[in-house]
Amino acid sequence: MNTELFPLIGAVLTASVLGSLHCAGMCGAFIALAVGVGQETPVSKVRLQSAYHLGRLVVYSLIGASFGVAGQAIDLGGRAVGLHKAAVMLAAATMITMGLVSLLRIAGVKVPKPASPGVMHRLFIRLHGVASKLTPTRRSLVIGLMTGLLPCGWLYAFALVAAGTAHPIAGALTMAAFWVGTLPVMVAVGTGVQTISGSLRRYIPAAMAITIVTMGVLTALGRTGHMLPTHDRAAAMTKLNNEAIDVAGQ
Repeated sequence: MNTELFPLIGAVLTASVLGSLHCAGMCGAFIALAVGVGQETPVSKVRLQSAYHLGRLVVYSLIGASFGVAGQAIDLGGRAVGLHKAAVMLAAATMITMGLVSLLRIAGVKVPKPASPGVMHRLFIRLHGVASKLTPTRRSLVIGLMTGLLPCGWLYAFALVAAGTAHPIAGALTMAAFWVGTLPVMVAVGTGVQTISGSLRRYIPAAMAITIVTMGVLTALGRTGHMLPTHDRAAAMTKLNNEAIDVAGQ
C-alpha cells in the first residue's frame, strides 16, 4: 500500500455516492425485509438497520480483501513473465469492457448476459431459509451478509477496483469506502423514504455504465502514474536526447 491509495479511495467514495440510487433499487426489498419497513417489530429500527449495514460492511470488506489477494497473485504471476502491474490493467480493462457493454445494451444492441454462478444462487437460497428462522437482529445481520451474493455488476465493478490495488488490506478499504458511499441512500430507504423518482430512474443505467468506464480509466492511471509524462521526466528525456545528438555529431 502507498499514498496512491488515498485518491483512489476518494474516487471510489464519490462514485459510490453518485451511484447509490442503483443500490437502493437493487437492495430495496432486502432492506424492507431486514428492517421491517412498514411493519411493527419488537426491536428498534435503528438496531435492525445497524445489524443489516454491519453485515454489508463485513461482506464487502471480505470481498475487497479476497479480490486484493487475487490481484496480488496476478501481479506476482505477471512479474514472473515480465508483465508489471498485471492486476490493475486486467481490472481496468474488465471495468471498461463492462461499462461499454452496458452502454451498448442501453443503445439497443443485443449482448448476451453471463449466467450467475449456480453455487451462489444455492447459497443465497439456503441463507434466506436460515435468516427467516432467526431473531430480528440476527436476521438483519444475515440479510446484510447475503447482499454479497447478489449478481450486481455495480458491486463487482468496485471489487475489480479492489483487485487493482493488489493488496488485501487496500482491497478491503476500497470496498469499505464503497459501503460508506451507499449508506445515506440505503439508510433513507430503510426508514421508508422513497428515494428514486420515475423520471430519475431511467437515467441511472447510463450513468452507472459511464461511471464504471471512468473508474476503469482512473484505476489504470492510478497504478501506472509512473508512465505519465511529468516536467522532470520530460527534462531528463530532453537531456538524454541532446547527449545522443552530441555523441552522434562527434
